[in-house]
Amino acid sequence: MESRRTVLLLPGQGAQRERMAAGLYGAQPEFTARMDEFFAASGSAGSRLAEQWLRPAPNPDMDTAEVAQPLLLAVGHALGRAVGAAARPAHILLGHSVGELAAACLAGVYRATDLGALTAARSRALHGSGHGGMLAVAAAPHELPHDLGPVSVAALNGPRQTVLSGPPAPLAAAHKRLHAMGRTVRALRSGHAFHSPSMAQAAARFGRELARLRPGAAHTTVISSRTAAPVTASQARDAAFWADQLALPVRYWPALKGILDAEGTEPGLLLLDAGTDRSLSAPARHHPAVRNGSSLIVPLLAPARQTGGHADLTAFEEALAVLEG
Repeated sequence: MESRRTVLLLPGQGAQRERMAAGLYGAQPEFTARMDEFFAASGSAGSRLAEQWLRPAPNPDMDTAEVAQPLLLAVGHALGRAVGAAARPAHILLGHSVGELAAACLAGVYRATDLGALTAARSRALHGSGHGGMLAVAAAPHELPHDLGPVSVAALNGPRQTVLSGPPAPLAAAHKRLHAMGRTVRALRSGHAFHSPSMAQAAARFGRELARLRPGAAHTTVISSRTAAPVTASQARDAAFWADQLALPVRYWPALKGILDAEGTEPGLLLLDAGTDRSLSAPARHHPAVRNGSSLIVPLLAPARQTGGHADLTAFEEALAVLEG
């Protein structure tokens, strides 16, 4: 039977965990080399990020964008490179929020040597902007109240998985109101109102810095979680395209559903989940292509409660066995 194509799913803010993927560090050569490259390219900030990454839970600093986002980007990029070196590169890349930048780096839009500069630019752009938070709500957007004030829909993560974003006080009021309505609501690990209008100034600053890195053409298909469509050649070269996603909603589920719909039933896909919380692949379980077994979900890392130790290497080796099978 024809081999399945692979889709690498790369996580964003809220999916970070202490010591995520650290069980591969020192054990998987390509992953280790790419993480060391990133830390070295980041200078003194790299040493601090390495220390934060390897610190065990609980580590409240992992909730800050200045720590979480560089590490999510670096770990996602290193995992993608490790999969490519040990088996084969993914055919399709789909990233959530900052995971989309990891996809851009893996696709060659930005050079691997730009990772340190890219994460530093993003941290500078976030400074003093968009403070607030995010809520995950078990509901579709049309099931939510329309009068939530400055709280807006930030992400469509599944058929009935919506993320809201906004300033602290209005977001707290929305949390209380939705809970009273009987909705399941969970605060995400974020100190910013990502993917909301309050991030517009940060997005503009980030775009100006990204332009200096001179993005190029992608050599791998990237499905944008902003447009839910393949990134075009002109979009890939447009720094504002990558920067503006800071202030625009994430359409992750429409993007993932579109990939699964387009593939049909045979031979199906291998969905490589690079997160530890399985949130990237969870909505795919509702899709017929996964329910009937033609497309498979393949975790690359141990689940959140086990990540950071030998279980990461076991999970990664199990994933490689599926890819090589």
